[in-house]
Amino acid sequence: MQKTTLKLLENIGNLLREKGWTISVAESCTGGLIGSLLTSVPGSSDYFLGGIIAYSDKIKIGVLSISALTLRKFGAVSEEVVGEMASGIKKLIKTDVGIAVSGIAGPTGGSEKKPVGTIALGVDIPGKIITNIVHFEGERNRIREKAGIKVLEMLKKLLEEIK
Repeated sequence: MQKTTLKLLENIGNLLREKGWTISVAESCTGGLIGSLLTSVPGSSDYFLGGIIAYSDKIKIGVLSISALTLRKFGAVSEEVVGEMASGIKKLIKTDVGIAVSGIAGPTGGSEKKPVGTIALGVDIPGKIITNIVHFEGERNRIREKAGIKVLEMLKKLLEEIK
């Protein structure tokens, strides 16, 4: 693991501990990578409670309580869906913070509107839900890694903003 990634993860852990908050993750295209990163830090059991790999729409709807209408209207790779995923995992596991990622890691599955490398990110912290769409280039695993790091960077920034 790169030193910058380890530092990011340690900072997130320290910020969560300072606030006394817990976190859970809902992952689609990252397939458990974010949970793996968060738990790679010693003492992460202080704040990380668990996660769901919601790869199929069936799991997004049935386990995370995502609206089927939202999925049909906006698609799985959308700010609307990852916002609901972040809130859904937070409610399901009963944590203070929920983060979610859904995307098209490729090499197939893209479209003109949502090409390979399109990733939707969501963070639900007390009082605020932040979502974003980003685009990454590269092969499948590199896109997945970039997506995981990007949502964790979003989380860190939000945690730093809250006093």
